[in-house]
Amino acid sequence: MNNKSIIPFMALIILCCFSLNLSASEAVISITDKISLKGQFVQGGIIIGKTIPGSQVTFDKQTIRVSPEGNFIIGFSRDEPIRVNLSIAIPDGEKISKDIRIEKRNYKIQRIDGLPKAKVSPRKPEVLARIRKESAQAAQARKRDDERPDYLETFIWPTIGPISGVYGSQRILNGQARRPHFGVDVAAPAGSNVVAPASGVITLAHQDMFFSGGTIILDHGHGLSSTFLHLSQLLIKKGDVVRQGDLIARVGATGRVTGAHLDWRMNYFKRRVDPQLLVPPMESLIKPINKN
Repeated sequence: MNNKSIIPFMALIILCCFSLNLSASEAVISITDKISLKGQFVQGGIIIGKTIPGSQVTFDKQTIRVSPEGNFIIGFSRDEPIRVNLSIAIPDGEKISKDIRIEKRNYKIQRIDGLPKAKVSPRKPEVLARIRKESAQAAQARKRDDERPDYLETFIWPTIGPISGVYGSQRILNGQARRPHFGVDVAAPAGSNVVAPASGVITLAHQDMFFSGGTIILDHGHGLSSTFLHLSQLLIKKGDVVRQGDLIARVGATGRVTGAHLDWRMNYFKRRVDPQLLVPPMESLIKPINKN
């Protein structure tokens, strides 16, 4: 996605049809000739906005960053209300407030058995203290609000392989209901390359978190970040600047897993968003198996 592809429409609000799994089928809304939005207007979706430079944009009662070129980004959580408010104050004094309709999604149920009991229901005080500390580290990394507009790049998959888990699914671990899954799981052999899906700055590089094992958080600017879990090897360090396609890690089976895979997650600040909506269908990238 980039700001050049955001085309304003004359209608007050236009919602185009789109698939939840195809980044190519994005919708466009033109609020006025001064404001256009492009992206996935669905729970877990990400929207790129374009407005007059110098405008002030408010989403969910929070002022959000607008680039010098007038670009901004907003993201919707897994359970986002079906209507959200966007307010924009144009430099000429005009103020616009619009409610935007968000499509509700139905989520799958995924059952995973064979996990170590201590990883599903940890009880030891020292382990619980470790989990709290690591959660705080990740939360701090996701607070970053850099002016870099790396999120305008067209995202690519960080690794290639069959999809074994999807965003939003309710997890049943060893028969016990747990938090939903907030990423997309890609099954790949241990040691497979993990590359940056878009440019950014490394804000967290942890060799061994309790639940997620080897973990990297990559900030793409304006509050959007990618998280990569269960890594066997980290090839970068905190503070590194990476470009799209740079090798940053290797796939592993660390943390709470039953086998090697990459769990790729994305956040818009605290909101968990769906990375699969930003990339082409995986099946278009996997080479067919020659059975001859």
